[in-house]
Amino acid sequence: MHRVTNGKVILSWVFVVLWMVLIFTLSAQPAEQSNGLSKGLTAVIVETIQKVAPESDFDIGIFNHVVRKNAHFFAYLVLGVLLMNVFRKSGVKGLRGYGLALAICVLYAASDEVHQLFVPGRGGQIRDVLLDSTGALVGIGIYWSLSRNVKIMKQL
Repeated sequence: MHRVTNGKVILSWVFVVLWMVLIFTLSAQPAEQSNGLSKGLTAVIVETIQKVAPESDFDIGIFNHVVRKNAHFFAYLVLGVLLMNVFRKSGVKGLRGYGLALAICVLYAASDEVHQLFVPGRGGQIRDVLLDSTGALVGIGIYWSLSRNVKIMKQL
């Protein structure tokens, strides 16, 4: 049983590291490449919306900005959930687990913005750290809420 638990902890850390590598890789893209990726995603979203609601009128530039900012939020929401999972499997409980998960997310977000200072056409922004941190906090909250509901359901 102990090996299975250790294997689950290691696998959980692998997911955290892979997610952090994905965030780093996306942040390492020069501005032109990054913007092209988000514009492509934005175009797919807009085309889909226009199929459902053909009368809709979108400013693709504004919508692209919204997509980019939501990507920040979502990436760190997932990171927060993954870190909470690691700490739960590692036996780190209560406020300590929540605090560690949030601290790691905030520090990683800050380091990611510093990293972007060295990427052509990119820059670090405090508001992105705040957005990333908010995403992490929401992810941690979702994890807490779901785990609490699972405990309640098990008691019934």
